[in-house]
Amino acid sequence: MTSVPSSATLSADEARRIALRAQGFLGAPDRRGGVRGVLRALGAVQLDTISVLARSHELIPYARLGAVGRRTVEDAYWTEGHSFEYWSHAACILPVEEWPHFAFRRRAYRARPQWHHDLPDGAYDAVIAQLRAEGPLTATHLGGAKNGGEWWDWSASKVAVERALMYGEVVCVERRGWKRVYDLAERAVPGTLLHDDLDDTECLRRLVRLAGQALGVGTRADIADYHRIKGEQFDAVVADSGLVPVTVEGWTKPAWADPEALVTVPRGRHRTTLLSPFDSLIWERARTERIFGFTHRLEAYVPKPRRVHGYFAMPLLAGGKLLGRVDPAREGTTLVARQVSLAGPGAVAPMARALLEAASWVGCDAVRVERIDRPELSADLVKALA
Repeated sequence: MTSVPSSATLSADEARRIALRAQGFLGAPDRRGGVRGVLRALGAVQLDTISVLARSHELIPYARLGAVGRRTVEDAYWTEGHSFEYWSHAACILPVEEWPHFAFRRRAYRARPQWHHDLPDGAYDAVIAQLRAEGPLTATHLGGAKNGGEWWDWSASKVAVERALMYGEVVCVERRGWKRVYDLAERAVPGTLLHDDLDDTECLRRLVRLAGQALGVGTRADIADYHRIKGEQFDAVVADSGLVPVTVEGWTKPAWADPEALVTVPRGRHRTTLLSPFDSLIWERARTERIFGFTHRLEAYVPKPRRVHGYFAMPLLAGGKLLGRVDPAREGTTLVARQVSLAGPGAVAPMARALLEAASWVGCDAVRVERIDRPELSADLVKALA
């Protein structure tokens, strides 16, 4: 295969391909590694409460591997202690091997002087004692998550267990009916990993290196945003992270790349799929616009009259480019494309393919299109779906 130019100057197309390969969308998917392989490669899979086709953490491996069973996805994450949930890019599923790397964040939480919720006397010790005696429990089993008011009106036990989670004394080991299941870290994390021995600098150095590998190539903001570290923290460790400085045509800011990503020009089969808005390929809007020339915004929290593309518009990835988006819903066994946006005629066939595959994956046997931004392409899309 052809090597990337040794001058460490990348064309915009090379940078795009490097990013796609690093994120698992270019080349043969690692089916032997499966869902756990995807998690290890990405380093973080974002969680979110919204479920349209499926929840975002299910959509992430689906987008890379195809129609892997949804139960298989959950089992891969949560059985046998392969992962844990913690604050990374947001609330994320993380490979258990990364537990030591977040010691810097646990220490920061322990030193935090103020919190939104007061912690009643004795509540923390009571929660730890109950988990030690009874094993993994949800907030409901710990005494109830709320006091009866709004969602943020947490009970004392909920405040305590969430504080223990941030401190690292408790781990979220599973989501059950979307409720966190908590257990003591001493039981949930393998003994070889259960430590805070790494100082802050070493934690950050490793996370910057891993984020650079997961992105392939990125700016300071791209790489720092991956695990939500500060720009000055990135600056302090990037020189020792193993990432190498590169120049990317059309990028106005300096960039760094995984040196392994520069060995060969990425080639291979492109994945055609719908992407969760929380997919790490596109979760950072400025990067998505810079790499793909595609403006992406989650509109779930935008008032309905002001939405442009829909509640949960999922971008269409095909041929290594973002060619449109669709706002999906389900009605019985029909996948409903409530609103379809297409870049042009060339996006019709990929959109149909992605919709049909997604429908099959979630147990639907039909696809219905309600609206399309380019009416002249409506008949072609309906025909392709048939």
